[in-house]
Amino acid sequence: MNDRNPMSDVRLIERWLPIAALSEESVRERRSMTALPPINYLHVWWARRPLVASRAAVMASLLPSSVDHDTFLRVLGIHGDPVASRLRIDRAKRSGVRFEGEAYSYDRAFLYCPTSLDRDWLRKEIGEKTVKVLDPTAGGGSIPFEARRLGIETFANDLNPVAATILTATIDYPATFGPPLVDEFDGLATEFAKRREARLRRFYPLEPEQNAIPTNYIWSRTISCPYCSGLIPLAPNWRLGPGGLGIRLNPKCGKGPGDSSRICISEIVESEADQSSATISDGDATCPYPDCSRVIDGDEVKRQAQAGGMSEQLLAIAFKRRAVRKSKTGKSKDIWERGYRAPRAEDDNSKAVAEFLARAMADWELSGSIPTEPIDDISNYDRGHRMYGMSKWTDFFNPRQLLGHGISSALYREMLEEDEKCDRLTDIRRAAFVYLAFSLDKLRDYNSRQTRWITQREATANTFDSHNFAMRWTYTEMAIMTEGVGTDWAFKQTAKCIRELTELTACDSSVDGPLFKGHPNDGLPPPIAITCKSGDSLDHISDASIDAVVMDPPYGANVMYAELSDFFYVWLKRTAGLVIPELFTRYVTDKNSEAVANKAKFKGEKSPDSLANRDYQEKMSAIFAESRRVLKPNGIMTVMFTHKDTSAWDALTKGLIEAGFIITASWPVNTEAEGSLHIKDKAAANSTIFLVCRPRLAEQGDNTTYWEDVEPLVAKAVRTRVEEFQKAGISGVDLYLASFGPALEEFSRHWPLKRGTPRPEPLAKKRRKQAELFEEEFDPYAVTPEDALDAARREVKTWRLNQLTHTKGRGDLDATTSWFVLAWDAFKAPVFSYDEGLRLARAVGADLDGQLIGKICEKKGSDIKLWDSVTRAAKNALGPADGSRAMIDAIHHAAYRGRTRTLDAALDLLKEAGVENDPQFLAALEAVLEVLPPSRSFVGFDVATGEAKSAADDFDALEKLRRLAFSDKLDEPEQLSLFKENAA
Repeated sequence: MNDRNPMSDVRLIERWLPIAALSEESVRERRSMTALPPINYLHVWWARRPLVASRAAVMASLLPSSVDHDTFLRVLGIHGDPVASRLRIDRAKRSGVRFEGEAYSYDRAFLYCPTSLDRDWLRKEIGEKTVKVLDPTAGGGSIPFEARRLGIETFANDLNPVAATILTATIDYPATFGPPLVDEFDGLATEFAKRREARLRRFYPLEPEQNAIPTNYIWSRTISCPYCSGLIPLAPNWRLGPGGLGIRLNPKCGKGPGDSSRICISEIVESEADQSSATISDGDATCPYPDCSRVIDGDEVKRQAQAGGMSEQLLAIAFKRRAVRKSKTGKSKDIWERGYRAPRAEDDNSKAVAEFLARAMADWELSGSIPTEPIDDISNYDRGHRMYGMSKWTDFFNPRQLLGHGISSALYREMLEEDEKCDRLTDIRRAAFVYLAFSLDKLRDYNSRQTRWITQREATANTFDSHNFAMRWTYTEMAIMTEGVGTDWAFKQTAKCIRELTELTACDSSVDGPLFKGHPNDGLPPPIAITCKSGDSLDHISDASIDAVVMDPPYGANVMYAELSDFFYVWLKRTAGLVIPELFTRYVTDKNSEAVANKAKFKGEKSPDSLANRDYQEKMSAIFAESRRVLKPNGIMTVMFTHKDTSAWDALTKGLIEAGFIITASWPVNTEAEGSLHIKDKAAANSTIFLVCRPRLAEQGDNTTYWEDVEPLVAKAVRTRVEEFQKAGISGVDLYLASFGPALEEFSRHWPLKRGTPRPEPLAKKRRKQAELFEEEFDPYAVTPEDALDAARREVKTWRLNQLTHTKGRGDLDATTSWFVLAWDAFKAPVFSYDEGLRLARAVGADLDGQLIGKICEKKGSDIKLWDSVTRAAKNALGPADGSRAMIDAIHHAAYRGRTRTLDAALDLLKEAGVENDPQFLAALEAVLEVLPPSRSFVGFDVATGEAKSAADDFDALEKLRRLAFSDKLDEPEQLSLFKENAA
C-alpha cells in the first residue's frame, strides 16, 4: 500500500458497508446459544464483537472503495440475502405458524473460511504482498482472529493477562498445531480426569434411586434470626422449574423463640401456591418461623455476613433418572427425566469435607496451588462481595467446591512437573496444558457461590451470567463427579472448541492444500504477535508500519474487566501461569493502567465519576496517539463502539481528536444478540457504531471555526444519513446512536471549535454545593463533542415526529407529549436511563424534573419509569382533559375512561373537553398509537409483558376509540399494518 496522499486513497469503509445484511448476519451468528462460534465459549470474556462484523471491519478498512461489492460479500461469507431470510422467519412467527424448511440458503457467514483465491484477491486489490493489522485492545480476540484468517500479518495486544492468554489459545495455537492439538488435549484431559476422580469420588454421594444420577445441589445462604434464633434460608423465591415446581419450607420451631436448634426442613412441591414466601427482598430478610415472622433489616443481614455468621443450607438435589418411553411405532427408547428431591442425612458430608480441607489447605498454600490473594481494594462491586463478608477469592466457593478446585490445581501442577521431569513437555503439550487450565476455569465459572438456577431451563447460570458480583442468595453446585455433567462436560466443551477453532483456521473450501497456500511466508500461517502491555506503549511495533488499526475499545464504565478477571487470574496464575509465566508476573491484574472509567480508583475524592471519565479519556487518547504513531500516513483506524451514555461518546471523541484523528465515515451495525419478540421491561442498545478515522493533516487543524457555523452542517449530515440507517433496519434508541456517527464526522472535520456567542452557565454550576464537585472552571465559549450529539438527537427527534404524525398540516406536538412519544419510540420499554431521558428532554425543550417527573413518569434510582393512564389517575397526576397543559393528558384521560368505563364515555369526555377535532389532539393520538406496544386484541399475541403490559392496555382502549370515532380522520397505525404484513 503506497504512502500517497492520505485523503486520495479512499477505502471501501469510507464509502460503503452493507449494514442491513451485516446487521442480520451478525445477529444470526449469536442467535443460537448452542451454535456460537468457538471463540465465544473457549473462556469467559466480557465483550466480543461478532466474527462476521470483525471480518467486515478489517477487509473494508484495507480495500479500496472501487472494489467489487459482490466479491466483498462472498469473501465475507454472506452468500445469500440474510435480510429476506429474516423477514420470512418473522412472518412465520408473527402468524403463529410453525416455520418449515431452511430460511437461509447458506451457512452462517463466520463458518466460511477464506480460500487461497480469496486471499490472493484481497492482496491484489490492496496492492501489497504483505499487509499488517493491529488491534491494541484485543480482549476476546474477534478482530485479530479474523485478520489472521484472511492471511494478514496481525498484531494483537491487551493489557490484561487473562485476555492475552485467551488470545494465544484462540489465534495462535489452533493455527500452529492444527488437528493433532485435539488428540493431545484429549489424552491429557483423560489422564487428569482419571486421577482427579480417584481423589474426589468419595465426597459426592450416589443417588439413592436406581438408574438415577445427581446433577446439581441447590443451596441457600442462611442467617440467624436476631429475634428468635431460627436459622433462615434466604431466597427471593422458591421456584425450581416450570409448572409450579418448587420448595416449601417446613419450620421446626423447637422449644420456641431462643432455641438455637430451630431449622427449616425443605419439601419439594408441585404448585406455586404450595411454595413458601420469599425470605429476602431488597436486602431485608423475613423470618419464616410462624411464632416470629419478623422482618430483619438489611443492615443486620450484612452485619452477620461480615462477622462470618452467614452460612448455607442444602435445600434440594436435582437429578436425572433413566426411563423408557415408547414411540408411536411401539419402539422403546431410553430417556433421561429431570427430578428433584429433598436432602437426606446421608447427603451431609460436610464434616468429611472440612476435615480434608483442614489437612490440605496448608500444603496447597505452601505449594502455591490455591489463591491466597484478597479481593483488590479497587472495586466497583462491593455490593456483591465485601458487603456480605466476602474478602478473599476463595470465599466465592463453598467448602466442597473449594476442595474440588484445590485438588484440581494441585493435580495440574503435579502432572506438569511430571512431564517436565520426563522431558515430555513439548510445545504442543504446553498448549494442551493451557487448554486444561481453561477447562478448570470453566468449572469454576459454573461451580461457585455466584451461580444461580434458571428455573425456565432447569439449568445453571454461570458466575458471569451478569457482568458483576451481585449477591446470589441461592446458588447451585455441580455434581462434578457425575458422568457427562461436571468435569466430563467441561473437558468435552473445551475439546469441541479446539476442534472447531482448528477447522476455522485450517480449512480451504475451494483449493486443496494448506489454508495459507500462496502466502509469501511459504504457506505458513501469517505472523501473529500477541503482547500483554499497555496499548499506549507498543514499543515492539515500528513507526508508520501498520496498514490498519481495527479495535473494539473498552466502553467507559460499562465493564471493569480487570476486577472481574481477577476471579480467573488468581487461579490461572497457578495453572496456565506455570506454562506461560511471562504473562502472570503481577499479584493481581493491573487496574491503574486499564482504560476504563473506574470511579473506584478515585474513592474518597470529589466527583469520582467526573475524575474517572477524565482518566478514561486520557488513557484512550494515549492509546489512539500510539495507534497513530504506528499507522502508515495513509492508514485507516476503525473503532467499534457501543454505548448509550453520551458521556462515554464525548470522552471517546475527545480522545480521538486529541490524538490527531478526524472521523471520515461511520456505520451502525446491529451486533448484539436479540431477545424474543416480546418487549422487555428495560431499554437496550443493539448497535455497534463503526467510526472510521484518519490521521489529521497538519493544515487541517490550523484555524479555529465557530460552532454556530458548524451546527447546521452537523444537522444536515444527520438528516442526510438517518433515512439510510432506518431503511437498513436501525430503529429505536439505535437510531439515535447511529446519528452520532455522522454528527461526529462533521464535528471532527472542523475542529478546533469555539462559540462565537457565550452560552449561559449551567444551573448546577451556579449552586455552591454542586459547583464544588466541578474540577474545571466553566468556559462559556467551549465546544465539546456532546454539543454535536445534542444536535444529532434534535435532528432525529424532528425526523421521527414527522414520521409518527403522518398527516401534514396538523399542529406540532407540545414538549411533554413529544417526550412521551419519543421515549416509547426510542427505548421500546417503560424503563430507561434517567440520563438518556434527560438528554431526550433537552432535545424537545422540556424540563425533565419540573415538567415530566411526577406527572407522566417517576424516577427510580438511576432510571425513569413511564406511567400509563391508570397509574397516572391513581397518583392524581392527570392534567386537564382539554390538553391545555399537555395533549398527552387528554390522551390518557380518554384511555383511562375507556379502560375503566366505556368507549362512549371516553368519547363524551373528549367532546366535553372540546378536543375531539383539535389537530394537536389528533396528531398526538396518531403518534401515541404508533409507539405504544399493541395489544393482543389486534395482533393475536402478547407483544408486551411485565411492566409494559399496562401500556398495551392503553393502546387497546385508544385504538378501539379511534375505530369508533376517528377512523375518518386517522388511518390505522402503521405498526399494525406491519404486523399484518409479517403475518401474511
